[in-house]
Order: sequence, then C-alpha cells, then structure tokens
Amino acid sequence: MTDTLWSVDWNGIFTPKNSLIELVVRGTIMYFVLFGLLRLVLKRQAGGIGTTDVLVIVLLAEVAGNGFAAEYTSVIEGAVLVGTILFWTYALEWAAHRFPAVERILHAPKLVLIEKGKMIRKNMRAELVTKEELMAQLREKGIEDCALVKRASMEADGMTSVVKMDE
Repeated sequence: MTDTLWSVDWNGIFTPKNSLIELVVRGTIMYFVLFGLLRLVLKRQAGGIGTTDVLVIVLLAEVAGNGFAAEYTSVIEGAVLVGTILFWTYALEWAAHRFPAVERILHAPKLVLIEKGKMIRKNMRAELVTKEELMAQLREKGIEDCALVKRASMEADGMTSVVKMDE
C-alpha cells in the first residue's frame, strides 16, 4: 500500500498520449463551435459577463479538471488545451478591438427596447424580455413609467441603458 501511495508515474504525467497538434485543432474547433452556440443563445448576459467570458470559464474548468485528474493522460495535454483556449480568447478580443467588423460579429449590438416612451415589442420578443422585466429595470433606475423614457436599450453586455426624456 505504501508503494502505491508514494509511487508517481512521471512518464504518464508529462508524456502526451495524443498529438499536440491534434489537441490544438480539437480545442480550436470546440472553442468556435461553443462560441457560436453561446453567441446565438446568450445574447443577453447578466452583470457584464460576455459570451467569451462564459466560454472561457466553462472550458478552462473542464480542461483544467481533466488535467488534475487522470482523464487526460498527461498534464501537457491539459496545458496545451488551456493555452489554446486562452490564445483564441485573446486573439478574438484583440481582433474585435482592432477591427470594427470583427467587433460587430463577436459582440451583440445594442437593441432598442423603448423609443420615445413606447415599448418596442418586436425587439423585446427577440430577446425574450417581458414587460415586467423591462419595468423592473426601469424601476431600478428610479423610473416608474416608460413614458418618461426617451430611449432604453439592451447593451452588448446584457445591461439596460436608459436615457430619460428630459436628458
């Protein structure tokens, strides 16, 4: 029993069983597949957490978890996948900052929910925002009636911005 407790398979920890290029390709494909799905489904995020933030957290937890356990056969494989995820996250954010066209693809545009005191139901339906949810957002900003709102928009980060009529 003591042999099992203190024996370490150093070769198994550091020697990858899979091609590192294959891991990068698999990590890249899965990153973009999940990014695309999250971008379609999670247009409205809470508290300023963006799609890439959610994706990175989930993927890093999965990859790192496998690296800690023996499911990946080596720590190197987990490190390569973590590096791939971080690379694409940084690369896409850099590209979005540098190129407006990429920014428009990666980040949801703001969506007008109230214009000149009138709720725009079509836009609310598109984002599954109920009248009650929108009114709750207005009340949090000290506004009781949407007639007092010049424009309210759902921003790219999912937060609601409001401009009052008198501003």
